[in-house]
Amino acid sequence: MRSVGLNSGLCSERATYPAPMANSEGSTQAGEALGTLTAFSPQTRVGYMGPHGTFTEQALLSQRDLAAGTLVPFNSIPDVLTALDEGDVDMGFVPIENAIEGAVNVTQDTLAFDLDLLVQREVVMSVQLDLMGVAAPVGSSAASDGDQSGIGFGHIHTVVSFPVALAQCRGFLHQHLPNAEIIAATSTADAARRVGAEQQAGVAAIANPRAAELYGLTTLAEAVEDHHGNQTRFFLLARGTVPTPTGHDKTSIVVFQRSNEPGSLLGI
Repeated sequence: MRSVGLNSGLCSERATYPAPMANSEGSTQAGEALGTLTAFSPQTRVGYMGPHGTFTEQALLSQRDLAAGTLVPFNSIPDVLTALDEGDVDMGFVPIENAIEGAVNVTQDTLAFDLDLLVQREVVMSVQLDLMGVAAPVGSSAASDGDQSGIGFGHIHTVVSFPVALAQCRGFLHQHLPNAEIIAATSTADAARRVGAEQQAGVAAIANPRAAELYGLTTLAEAVEDHHGNQTRFFLLARGTVPTPTGHDKTSIVVFQRSNEPGSLLGI
């Protein structure tokens, strides 16, 4: 359900959707199915931010009903949302918020201002970020520099990843690779794919562990995120319908200024 109202130059938009289900200790289970929908079939097209190996894909595959559908990767979050709005896919699955870095702005802005898409489900996934690339030659000084595993990453001069992931590893990069060039990619998996395709010693990606397997990379350092226990929240979206109320639903409210005028923030 959505409602839009105007108050003192402010506009708020409300979306109600199934809330996370807690375990016996009251904590949310990462990757747990959070709500029920109409039965899925292999013909149900679910768009998500690709390529293969993204955290979005990992979270999507944790949902057995969604994983049974036809999964369609897109290059970016706006591409997923536009495809859903235009009917090219039946569902869209995108990140909405990270526990450390906060909102995924492109998702929130598009849902609030541009497209009329409705939240069907929330999925919470734990995040681990690894440094991966081509291992330094055996016997080189870089082969044992800086990594407790002995594989080493002292030869790394360039690090590629998604900007949100890079921000989550800011402390690690400052401490261990202060002189490395930082290059942004459209996703963590895209970074791993590029590094895997080029196979250049000295160039590394920061991505989830599965990406190293998919793109033939060596894990140079595990869990390089600055805050362990980090989680990302994802939304499953659809057009024109919301799930049946479950009794443990959650409401999100977006509040924004319609005009820049004195006292507008106070009006919130």
